[in-house]
Amino acid sequence: MSIRDLIEGKKAWRAHMARVEALPQDYQIVYKELQKYLFKVGPVELTEMTDLLAGIVDLFEEGAAVGKGVLEVTGRDVATFCDDLIKGSKTHADVFEAVDQETGKAMKKATEKDH
Repeated sequence: MSIRDLIEGKKAWRAHMARVEALPQDYQIVYKELQKYLFKVGPVELTEMTDLLAGIVDLFEEGAAVGKGVLEVTGRDVATFCDDLIKGSKTHADVFEAVDQETGKAMKKATEKDH
């Protein structure tokens, strides 16, 4: 990744966050919680993550424009809303699960050799 890519990425992120900050307060709060959740368990691919976050802002802008409350847009179970958005994507949770399985296999193999 070049310096130019980093600068452009930073500019795009600032523009994205400016859109978030222009949302009503309740939307901002829910967006930030969604963002935290998705950074922990969301898609592994950075472009998929940024596209997803941009799509959420689009949806929130539309909801706010027609006077809907944020929970009318996401539903009361915000975690389920997030999980539905990332269905079918390779997520950090998938990576961690695969690592855990491989570690478990390696540990079992090592302990079997000792006996």
